[in-house]
Amino acid sequence: MGSPVAEQPSSPVSPRLLARTAGVLYLLIFIVCPSGAATATPLNMAATMACDTGVAVIFYVLFKPVSRDISMIALLFRLMFVAMMTLDSLQYFGALDLFHSAHSAHVFDTIERLALVPFGVHCLLIGYLIYRSGLLARFLGILMAVAGLTYVNFVYPWLVHIAFPYILIPGVVGEGLLTLWLLAAAVNTETWTRQAGELRHA
Repeated sequence: MGSPVAEQPSSPVSPRLLARTAGVLYLLIFIVCPSGAATATPLNMAATMACDTGVAVIFYVLFKPVSRDISMIALLFRLMFVAMMTLDSLQYFGALDLFHSAHSAHVFDTIERLALVPFGVHCLLIGYLIYRSGLLARFLGILMAVAGLTYVNFVYPWLVHIAFPYILIPGVVGEGLLTLWLLAAAVNTETWTRQAGELRHA
């Protein structure tokens, strides 16, 4: 009989493929995401929400070996953002009749701003997971955490008004560099495999 082969953790999909898929979806978000009601259309909002959902789920799978609980919380906060923006879009384009505010650009932009708060929590948690994981460069975790803290401040309209558009810079830099890293370098497969194995046997 041959020597026993050590059991290796397996994944239905390669973590590198998952990471690069997340990078593609994030790139699409940068391309199609509208900048407020002025540029929102049913098509670009549907595409953006679909891509956001895909990124949220992929990040959960990638970072679950680091911390299942924190990854789940991050997933829920990004899905909360998606739900808020989906309802906002349905209302804006007249598919729903909530508060008699269909086609109101002011209401759309207000809800979009508030939706960035749970999105910011998601970015903050993902930044922590990146920094802790060793799957990507640690500076990306720091940048994402800073972006998350910036987005959370969108709960204060007066601050956004004063700091706009500079308040968007941390998000553009953090998410932009993360997107490029995912597309170019993906993740450290060996580290992910080891962490997944530890999670399986925990």
